[in-house]
Amino acid sequence: MKKKIIFEGCATALVTPMRCGEIDFSSLDRIIERQLTGKISALVIGGTTGEAATLSDKERYRLYSYVKERVDGRTKLIFGTGTNDTALAVKHTRFAEKLGCDGALIVTPYYNKGTYRGVTEHYKKIAAECDVPIILYNVPTRTGVNLTISQLEELSKIENIVGIKEASDSADRLAELSKLGDELYLYAGNDSQIFVTLSLFGKGVISVVSNIYPERIEKICVDFKEGKFKEALQGQLRLLDFIKLMFRETNPSPIKYAMSAHGLCDEEVRLPLMPPEATVKEAILKEIEKLG
Repeated sequence: MKKKIIFEGCATALVTPMRCGEIDFSSLDRIIERQLTGKISALVIGGTTGEAATLSDKERYRLYSYVKERVDGRTKLIFGTGTNDTALAVKHTRFAEKLGCDGALIVTPYYNKGTYRGVTEHYKKIAAECDVPIILYNVPTRTGVNLTISQLEELSKIENIVGIKEASDSADRLAELSKLGDELYLYAGNDSQIFVTLSLFGKGVISVVSNIYPERIEKICVDFKEGKFKEALQGQLRLLDFIKLMFRETNPSPIKYAMSAHGLCDEEVRLPLMPPEATVKEAILKEIEKLG
C-alpha cells in the first residue's frame, strides 16, 4: 500500500536552545525564522538533537505547543515522542497528535533493550493508540538495538507507520531498506548519507547540519529530485568535513557551538553533555570560515 508522505526533502532536527538551564524561547524564535527563510521542508522538535532526554514532560509539551503556534502552518511539524517507556511514548504521541502535528518521530526503545517481539509490540501499541503518521527512528549506536528487516516488514504493514529515519553507516543496510519502497519511506538519519539515501529512492533527510545550513541541505535534495545529480553530489561533498566535525563529540554539542558562532543561540547544553573541547571549537570555526 502507498503510504502518506509527511515530507520530501530536508527536515531539520531542531536544537532546543538553552540559557541558564532553561529553554531559551527568544533564541528559538530566531532559529525557527531562520529555518523558514531557508525554505526547509519540515522541522523535527524534541528529537535527539533537541535534547529530549533531558526535557521534563512539562518542558516538552510547552516546547511542542510553542513551536506549533510560532510556525503556524508555514512548514511541516514532526514531534519526537519516543521513549523507552511504551505508555509514556503513547502519552507524548497523543499530546502531539492533539496539537495537530504532521507526524511523530519515535525512537527505538533504548536501555531496556526490548526483545524482537517486545520492540515490535512497542511500535504496534503506539500506532494503535494514535492516528498520527509515524516515522520509526533506528539509531543503534545510541539505543543498543537495531531494527531488523523482518521487523520492519511487519511494521510496514501498519497504515500509520509510514517511514524510517535510518541512522546507520551501512550502505548495504540502506539498500535493503529501499526494497520496502512505498510501504516504508526511507529518510537519511546521517547528514553524510543524504546523496546515497536519495539514490536508493529515499525521500529525504532528517538533518542536524541544516540547523545552520538549511538552504544547502535542502538544495541537495531539490537538485537530486530535479535530476541535477552532479550538483547534488557536489553539495554533499562540500559539506562533508563540516558534517564530520558535527559528530566529533556527542550531538548536539558541536552544532550548538557552530550556531553560537553565527549568533543564533548559546552553546549551552544540559549535563551530561558539555560544550566541545577547545580543539574541536577551533576546527569548527575554521570550517565555517571556509564554507563562507
